[in-house]
Amino acid sequence: MNPNLDLLQPYPFEKLNQLKAGITPTQQGEHIALSIGEPKHQPPQFVLDTLANELGRVSNYAATKGLAELRSSISSWASQRFHLQGMDSERQVLPVNGTREAIFAFTQACIDGSKANAKVLMPNPFYQIYEGAAFLAGAEPVFLNCLKENDFIPDFEQVSEEQWQNCQLLFLCSPGNPTGAVLSSEQLQKLIALADEYDFIIASDECYSELYFDEDKAPTGLLQACSELGRHDFNRCMVFHSLSKRSNLPGLRSGFIAGDAELISKFLLYRTYHGCAMPVQTQLASVVAWQDEEHVKANRQLYRQKFDAVGSILNGVLDFQLPEASFYLWPRTPIDEQVFAKELFAQQNLTVLPGSYLGRHANGQNPGSQRVRMALVATLEECIEGAERIKHFVQGL
Repeated sequence: MNPNLDLLQPYPFEKLNQLKAGITPTQQGEHIALSIGEPKHQPPQFVLDTLANELGRVSNYAATKGLAELRSSISSWASQRFHLQGMDSERQVLPVNGTREAIFAFTQACIDGSKANAKVLMPNPFYQIYEGAAFLAGAEPVFLNCLKENDFIPDFEQVSEEQWQNCQLLFLCSPGNPTGAVLSSEQLQKLIALADEYDFIIASDECYSELYFDEDKAPTGLLQACSELGRHDFNRCMVFHSLSKRSNLPGLRSGFIAGDAELISKFLLYRTYHGCAMPVQTQLASVVAWQDEEHVKANRQLYRQKFDAVGSILNGVLDFQLPEASFYLWPRTPIDEQVFAKELFAQQNLTVLPGSYLGRHANGQNPGSQRVRMALVATLEECIEGAERIKHFVQGL
């Protein structure tokens, strides 16, 4: 077996289950889960109808590259959303079965194991696939703390010259999970310059990019920053997008990567052997999802309502700031975050995720310590009830 498997930590939700094991909540109300980032809003019916109508396509093998119709719809959406010019749907876009598998596979394809001291830089706290993918590719993760004093943006100033020199892949997550922080175009362009200087790839996880609160201030994407520099080849840059959060379709397992055509070409070769083509019926359902924006605007409005309501209830109760985007709150806890989560479940039958489970100890601290992640994915009524339970719990400490 691959010895690097021994480097993997238990997944955060496994740790959470262990934390809650044997506890019977005293709260008699229904359990409220704010721990997992699984969208609960109604999926678009027209997407479900298309999927049902095309189920007969299970008799067809799918090409790894995907249907031209799907690549074209993705290219059109990305070009409009991020103000891109001349995106080539044939060479710069590749459908994938959700960003999770794509992030993992892309890392395996990118890392050059023949080079010693290969590094993968990533935000801290982070989506756990970044770390696992790095370890299993034979690289060393380097954790960049995202702290309040730095507006929860990774502290790139702490990266040493040696780490930049050995960096093969830089993961970004903007909007951030769990912080909701958004990188600016200026910040992205500085990172692009560093990628040129030190010859590494930037992989930008943008799966929360459509969950923002100001309709006139959509988050900037990495390819948009490239385009503003006149770099329409997107050299060294790759973005990851998904229908899971944008369209409330986590079970469809549909997304795409886009960017540098040379990287896409090599990754397509990898995936041809990997055996992960998206089913044809899923591709056709994805086409209609990427072509519609009305359901996405309605989705943002639902989250807006929940953040307004929960923010109002918890204002002055917990130390937090509303995110720029995403569906997470990242409040500071008045006591140890694991004790907070455990006792909140025991007393209020409500689950949140200890922030330390999403981070690693780096530069003398785990930036998730004394914080919890709350995913406002439940109904408005459940989120309001959950906020009231949290308020009651904190006031009793």
